[in-house]
Amino acid sequence: MESRGICLCGDIEFSVRGLSGNIYQCHCSLCRKQGGSASNTGTVVAVEQLTWLKGEEHISSWTKDSGFKTCFCKNCGALVPNQLRGLNYYWIPIGVLENLSFKIVANLYLDHKAPWGVVSSSGTNYETMPEVSEFIKLLDNELHTSK
Repeated sequence: MESRGICLCGDIEFSVRGLSGNIYQCHCSLCRKQGGSASNTGTVVAVEQLTWLKGEEHISSWTKDSGFKTCFCKNCGALVPNQLRGLNYYWIPIGVLENLSFKIVANLYLDHKAPWGVVSSSGTNYETMPEVSEFIKLLDNELHTSK
């Protein structure tokens, strides 16, 4: 499955190939603050699956001391993909992708869930973060865990 992603203002566009449709929701406090909601919804793909179509020069980023990184459009503030902690993977914010159906396969950091947050009834529940290799296999976006 291939999908195109675009920020709110259209300055940044990218395409992702090989998506399984499997996604996760993270309920940690950083993701809540990043997205302004009860959870953040995303997936992970190998770097070769993502192609920037335009606007990389419009990407700004911020990295917390812990390594948590967020990338966003300088103009509209929409979240855009970012490389996952120096690994050969990109984190993809699901909300910027067009025309896809998704299935939540993991709920992360349930020990940090907001009291008003709702957890999807589908997927495997994790109190914190599973091992990266387990997490990547769960998403199964044509990823190669040996990278």
